[in-house]
Amino acid sequence: MTETKPCRSLLLGVYLALSGRAAPFAATTLRRRRAAGKEHAERIGERMGEASLPRPDGPVAWFHAASVGEAVSLLEMLRRLCDTRPDLTCLVTSGTLTSAELLADRLPDRCIHQFVPLDVLPWVRRFLDHWKPSVAVWTESELWPAMIWETHRRGIPMLLINARISDRTYRRWRGLPGMARAILERFDRVLAQDDLAEVQLAALGADPDSLEVTGSLKEGAAPLPCDDAERVRLTRAFAGRELWLAASTHEGEEETVVSAHLSVLRSHHRLTLILAPRHPDRGDGIAAMLRQRGLTVQQRSAGDMPNSETDVYLADTLGEMGLWYRLSPVSFIGGSLIDIGGHNPYEPALLGSAVLHGPHVRNFRDAYAKLTAAGAAVEVTGVDGLVRALDETLAPDRAAAMAAAGWQTCSESAEVTDRVIEAVVAALDRGQ
Repeated sequence: MTETKPCRSLLLGVYLALSGRAAPFAATTLRRRRAAGKEHAERIGERMGEASLPRPDGPVAWFHAASVGEAVSLLEMLRRLCDTRPDLTCLVTSGTLTSAELLADRLPDRCIHQFVPLDVLPWVRRFLDHWKPSVAVWTESELWPAMIWETHRRGIPMLLINARISDRTYRRWRGLPGMARAILERFDRVLAQDDLAEVQLAALGADPDSLEVTGSLKEGAAPLPCDDAERVRLTRAFAGRELWLAASTHEGEEETVVSAHLSVLRSHHRLTLILAPRHPDRGDGIAAMLRQRGLTVQQRSAGDMPNSETDVYLADTLGEMGLWYRLSPVSFIGGSLIDIGGHNPYEPALLGSAVLHGPHVRNFRDAYAKLTAAGAAVEVTGVDGLVRALDETLAPDRAAAMAAAGWQTCSESAEVTDRVIEAVVAALDRGQ
C-alpha cells in the first residue's frame, strides 16, 4: 500500500469541504442532463457512485478514461494486461455516452465499464467502497480532486499514464499552484507522453522522482477495427474512383476541404471525397452545404451507398473510422485547420493512409513531428496548401511511400504499451 500524504493546500481543503456537501446540487444537475439526453437514463445511478454490476472476485485494476480518445488508447494495453494477469478484472470508467457505446463493443474479456461518479465525496466513497480497486490509473489529464484525494487516502496505488496537459489546462493550473501540487504529488508514478508534458507536469508540482517520459499509448495501439464484409462491399461500390478522406473535421473546416476537393477535381475527374465529421450529428447540415456547392452527395446515416457519380460520401456515423482509413490512401486529419489542437494521426498511419494536417496540432505535437520527420505526414495551410498536397500525395507511388513510413514509425513505438503494462503490474503487486 502507498504512504498517504496530508492535504497541504488550503484551496484543496476548501474544495473537499464543498465536495462533501455538493450531492443535492449535483443531483439536480444530473436530472437536467438526463432530461437533455446527456446521461444514460437507466445507468444514472453510476454517476452517483451506485454500481450497476457486482464486484468480481480477485484483484480489480481501475482505469479512468475521460472520453472516446482516451478510452480507445487503452484498448490494446487492456487486452495485453489481461493476457499477462489472468486473475485480473479491469474496470474502465468514462463520462460520456459515446465512450460507453464504444467500450460496450470493444472492451476485451474480463473488462467492464461503469460511468465515473461526479466528483462528490459521498458518491466517490460509495464507488470506492464497492469496487475496492487494487490500483487506480488515470489517463491523460482529467484530474478530479476529490476522487484523487479519496483514492490516495485509502492507500490505493495511483498512476497517471499517457499524461499530457493542454495549454488551457496548464494555464489554469498555473494559477492554482498549491492545489496542483497537492493533487499531482499523490500519484506514485506519472508517465508523460512527451518532453513538454514532463516539463509542464514538473512545473505544476509532480514529484520528479515519479515522473518519466514513455511516449503516447496511442503510438502502440492496435489498428482500429472494421467490418471486413462492409469494406469489401464499399470497395466494389467505389470501384474505379480515386479516394481521399477528410477525418474528424469540425465546423469551419468542411468549407476549406470542399473548396480544395472542387479544385482537385479539375485534374482528378474520378475523385471521391469521404467526409467524416467529428460530430456526426452535424451530418444533415453538412449535406445541405455540399449540395449547395453543386456536389453529388450520398449520406451514410441515411443508408446511401456510393456510386459512379458520387462526389462526396458523407460518413456521418460513429465507430467506422477503421473502415474509412483502410479505404483511403490519403487522409486529412481535422481539428487542425482551426485551433482545436488536432486529432490522433497514428490511427490513419497504422492503416496505410498518408497523413495531411493543418498547423494546429498541439494535442499531438510529438506524434505529428515524428511522422513528418519520417516522411509520413505533410502540413497544409488553407485551400491552396491542401490542393497542392493532394495533387502530390494522390499519386500512388507517393501515397504508398508515405504510408510505409507511417506504418514503420508506429510499429517502432509498440514498446510504449510494454512500459505502461510493467508500471501497472508493479503497482498491482504493491497494492495487493
